[in-house]
Amino acid sequence: MTHGEAAIGAVQQVNPNIPIVVGVTGDLIVTGHAASLARPGGNVTGFVDTSPELSGKRLELLNEIQPKNAQIAVLWNASNPVKALDFKETETVAKALGLKLYSLEVKKPKDFDPQLNSTTTHHLGALVVLQDALTIGNAKRIVDFAQSSRLPAMYGSTEFVDVGGLMSYGAHFPDLFRRAATYVDKILKGAKPADLPIEQPTKFELVINLKTAKQIGLTIPPNVLARADRVIR
Repeated sequence: MTHGEAAIGAVQQVNPNIPIVVGVTGDLIVTGHAASLARPGGNVTGFVDTSPELSGKRLELLNEIQPKNAQIAVLWNASNPVKALDFKETETVAKALGLKLYSLEVKKPKDFDPQLNSTTTHHLGALVVLQDALTIGNAKRIVDFAQSSRLPAMYGSTEFVDVGGLMSYGAHFPDLFRRAATYVDKILKGAKPADLPIEQPTKFELVINLKTAKQIGLTIPPNVLARADRVIR
């Protein structure tokens, strides 16, 4: 069982034919690992975190806590084709909400500092981070910058909030890995990955870090706080 696109590639380099169950990753069709969700057709199956509506939900929540911020930075891995699709979806939602996005594109760890620093140069009011292996691997750097800049930030997974990020909304990863374990069991009993449909998340969670909110001088509205699945105090 693996997690993420990089892990799939690493396993396939060792053994291209071994059955792979992915606990969570991006779009397996876009990356060429599966023919369709219903019938993957290859040796890779599992669970994908590809819910376009989440982009809208994240922007709406960010807009609720900082309604005057019309210009929002979006930090994303431009070398990841799945994140390119996520960014386009985020742009579509932003237009509907009357928000202007400023794209912060990174491809390597060295890209983070200049891109994050540009939020100050351009007087951007908030930050959205599209998570993948690159941004999660640099989570502490991103979170520390947002805190020191007093920049409200929305993340796609709890890894960021657990190291001090303000808030996240996304799939509940423990639920996905529990479900992935049932796929491993089926394969061990003779099922083929090609015949096991790729599934999407059904459980999502909003996590808010009140300690961080206090540090950056932000008050979370009670109606947003009431919707949180987990609050760090």
